[in-house]
Amino acid sequence: MSLNKDITYSIPVFIIGAGGIVNDAHLPAYKKAGFTVSGIYDIDKEKAQATANRFSIQHVYNSIGEMVIAAGEQKVVFDVAVPGNAVLKVLEQLPDGAAVLIQKPMGETFAQALSIRELCRRKQLIAAINFQLRYAPFVTEVRERIREGKLGTLADIEVNINVYTPWDLWNFLSGAPRVEILYHSIHYIDLIRSFLGNPRSVYARTTRHPSQPSLAAVRSDIILDYGDWIRASIHTNHQHTYGAEEQQSYIKWEGTGGAAKVELGALKNYPNGEPDRLRVTDGRDGQHKEWKDIATGSWFPDAFAGSMAELIKVVMGEKDRPDHSVEDCIHTMACVEAAYQSSDAGGIPPRVE
Repeated sequence: MSLNKDITYSIPVFIIGAGGIVNDAHLPAYKKAGFTVSGIYDIDKEKAQATANRFSIQHVYNSIGEMVIAAGEQKVVFDVAVPGNAVLKVLEQLPDGAAVLIQKPMGETFAQALSIRELCRRKQLIAAINFQLRYAPFVTEVRERIREGKLGTLADIEVNINVYTPWDLWNFLSGAPRVEILYHSIHYIDLIRSFLGNPRSVYARTTRHPSQPSLAAVRSDIILDYGDWIRASIHTNHQHTYGAEEQQSYIKWEGTGGAAKVELGALKNYPNGEPDRLRVTDGRDGQHKEWKDIATGSWFPDAFAGSMAELIKVVMGEKDRPDHSVEDCIHTMACVEAAYQSSDAGGIPPRVE
């Protein structure tokens, strides 16, 4: 991805959590971007030590308190990558006024999200939620094309995911009351919000699958209502077990003057994945031109560097508040809650009198 070379990214990063997302995305992205990772802590010290060895992190701490003492009064960022239900306990142990990047989701329920926001306000934390898809390089490219008027008036955003996701890789999801929207489609809800703002309302249905009896819903259809002139939809099926040939995974933007489509390769043949691919076209006055490829970086891991860089800009005084602050992302959580409520409420039965 392209970072602002005029900004110093040497602010120390202290990581809390050494799970898969840290090893597979956070740390590879930070290494690629040249960020300084000064230390790590995990409740499983052996796991933290293994991660430290893999990424040449100098300090492994025995507790969050020990990490806070080591950080001292210098400007640092705490990267909190723990389960949603553990976020509040971690934030309570951080110093007032600290800069914190919190791994999504913003709690496991909307009530937890509100509590996280209240705690961040009380402790005056510079807190952001790691909804990193909005910082993926291909998303940045599409934003620029929209800003330059190359898509005309934006009229349509569609997300379509038809893949096989091995949910068993995340043991904590077994028995969880909410799965697909809270842990996956939440990315797309946040992304659409980052382009269109908050929707008027949310329509949704999320469903289980017979092959996954221990899991809550793993397929979803979500419509974000932005009025009569814009369509925003998310369709996900994570149980396509029939090989890679018919898998699809894309985000598409259409406007009155052009379109853009990105293939999310990371989700195909998971966890091996394929390269992400961005293609664009112009179509003014009804004259469609050929689609062409635009070279950009990837969602994993590049977007994670963008999310951290956004917070560092605030710490360095380049911005007043990160775009993905808790004050903004609470609205993403509200949309997630509305989607589940809509799914529970059901549709209108067709009746013939």
